[in-house]
Amino acid sequence: MLAKYFMTKHRIWIGAHTSAAGGVHNALLEGQEIGASSIQLFTSNQKQWHGRTFSEEEIALWEKALEKTGIDKIMSHSSYLINLGSPDKAILIKSRKAIQDELMRCHRLGISYLNFHPGAATKGTAEQCLDTIVESLLDLESLVSQGPTQLVLETTAGQGTSVGHCFEEIGSIVSRVSSRLNVGVCIDTCHIFSAGYDIRTRAGWESTLKAFDKAIGLQYLAAFHLNDSQKELGSRVDRHASLGKGAIGLEAFQFLMESQITAHLPKYLETPEGPSVWKEEIALLKKWGEER
Repeated sequence: MLAKYFMTKHRIWIGAHTSAAGGVHNALLEGQEIGASSIQLFTSNQKQWHGRTFSEEEIALWEKALEKTGIDKIMSHSSYLINLGSPDKAILIKSRKAIQDELMRCHRLGISYLNFHPGAATKGTAEQCLDTIVESLLDLESLVSQGPTQLVLETTAGQGTSVGHCFEEIGSIVSRVSSRLNVGVCIDTCHIFSAGYDIRTRAGWESTLKAFDKAIGLQYLAAFHLNDSQKELGSRVDRHASLGKGAIGLEAFQFLMESQITAHLPKYLETPEGPSVWKEEIALLKKWGEER
């Protein structure tokens, strides 16, 4: 069933969520320092509703750093404040404006992916939340078509009233917007493990990918966030750990680098120990990928 997605040759895209402090171009330079071939970044302060705009000088520095580093398949992570499924009208209006602004920044920088958490029901139902997310995304149709950036829904751990912790909920969104939007899915390894998908072994990953294919479709799998988990399987708690230092273990990440289904997809570390450890983790992941 999964054979049609096999890839035999690929570039290895591995990176981490690097810092854009002092200018977005610095995220690329930090990526180069840790041996990354791709990066994730915040294009604006993730804790503020009002986003930044870029000057011509900032764009020039970004483009120069792109040329210098050779980094591509870049992912922007949207603001944590955004809730595209909010039942609160004021929050929903702010969220829709913020995602529009973020998408325009991504287009301006030529960023490949805009990653976002689907949303949270808060005082509404999960079904109402999913419906509102679909409406929010379809409002972006015209803007999405104006640039290269793909919208990417991130799987969640299922904390609180957040939706997207099961593949069926993500699939419900994707199936209703994919005919009109360039949309994909980012699997966060910590999140899906905390949500109950056992990815500790190769057999576990194969079962999980089959479940993803059935509920969403592997053609929509765009990227991975690589994180071990401080919490146990099915905890519904999102606490990242460095690779091999949590409840998931290294075998899961080696599988992703060796599998013909997943090896070619970009992967971004969000592990908590920072650049010095990211450098070691990237080297290990690349080693596995090159040995396959």
